[in-house]
Amino acid sequence: MKKLLVLFLALVASSASVFAKGGGDAAGGLPTIGVAIYRFDDTFMSATRNAIQQNAANVATLRVVDSQNTQPTQNDQVDQFIAQKVRSMAINPVDRTAAGTIVDKAKAANIPIVFFNREPEKADMAKWEKVYYVGAKAEDSGTYQGQIIADYWKAHPEADRNGDGVLQYIMLKGQAGHQDAELRTEYSIKAVTAAGIKVEKLAEDIANWQVSEATDKMSAYIANFGDRIEAVFCNNDDMALGAIQALKNAGYFGADGKYVPVVGVDATAPGLQALAEGTLLGTVLNDAANQGKATFELAYALAAGKDVRATSWTITDGKYVWVPYQKVTKENYKQFQN
Repeated sequence: MKKLLVLFLALVASSASVFAKGGGDAAGGLPTIGVAIYRFDDTFMSATRNAIQQNAANVATLRVVDSQNTQPTQNDQVDQFIAQKVRSMAINPVDRTAAGTIVDKAKAANIPIVFFNREPEKADMAKWEKVYYVGAKAEDSGTYQGQIIADYWKAHPEADRNGDGVLQYIMLKGQAGHQDAELRTEYSIKAVTAAGIKVEKLAEDIANWQVSEATDKMSAYIANFGDRIEAVFCNNDDMALGAIQALKNAGYFGADGKYVPVVGVDATAPGLQALAEGTLLGTVLNDAANQGKATFELAYALAAGKDVRATSWTITDGKYVWVPYQKVTKENYKQFQN
C-alpha cells in the first residue's frame, strides 16, 4: 500500500512539474506554437502547412487549425491559442484587414505573432514590435505572368486570332481585396503593355482561388466570347486548371491544335503537370517550401525567446521576410518538380 502511495505521489509531482512549465510547453519541453491556416483545402496553403510541420519535427509542438475561410472562426482559434498559452502564433489570415484584431489580442497576452502569405495592412503591422510577416512580393508574380504572355504573343503571330493587333484577354482573380489578387492582376497587364502590346479586357471576375469556380466562370466566358479570347490570366494555378478544364470541354488542346495561352501562379504539382502536358503556358513559383520554413523559424525563435535576426532570413524594415518568386516555363519546369 505504501508503495502505491509513493508511486501516486511521484506521478502527481511529475504532472505538476509539467504543468508548471505553462501551456506553452509540451510534455517533452518543446515550445508550443499555434498555427492557423485560412483553409486547409487550398493547394498552395497545404504545401506551406506541410513545410511548417516538417520543419517543426522534433523542434517544437504545433497546434494547427483550419479556419475554414471564416474570419470569426479564426478569431476564436486565436482566443484558444491564447488560453492554451502557446509561446507564439503563426497566422495565415482569412481576411488581411482583420489582422489588427489578432494583433491586439496577441499583444495583450504578450504572445509574438508571425503572419504569412496574406500581408496585413502596414498600420496593423506597426501596432507592436513582436509582429512579423513572411511572404512574397505579389507584384513580381504578376510581372512574370505578363512577361510569359508577352513572349508568347511576340513569338506566335497566330496568337492574334482576329488579326487586330490587340490582345483580348480574360482575368480570373483570386479574392476580392486580397493584396496578391489585386497586385497580380495589375502588374500582369502592366508587363504586357510595357512590352509594347495593346490589350483589351474582355472580362474579369472573382473565382476565389478555386478550380470549380474558375471552370464555371470560364465556361460562361467561352460561351459569350468564343474565339475572341486570346489569353487567360489566372491569379493562381488552381484557377488556371479550372480555366483549362473549361477550354478542354470546349474543344481546346485537342488533336486539331486549337489553343489559348493560360498562365497561373504557384507552380503547384498539378500546375507543373499541366505545363508538362502543354495546356498551361507558364506559371510562377510561389515558394511554399521556403515560406513555410521561414514562417516556422521565425515563430520558433520568438517562442524560444531568441532574436529573429539570428535566423538565416533577411528581415526587411525589422518585420518582413520576402521569399522571391521564380518564372516557370516549359524550358525550366522540370527543376521545380519533386
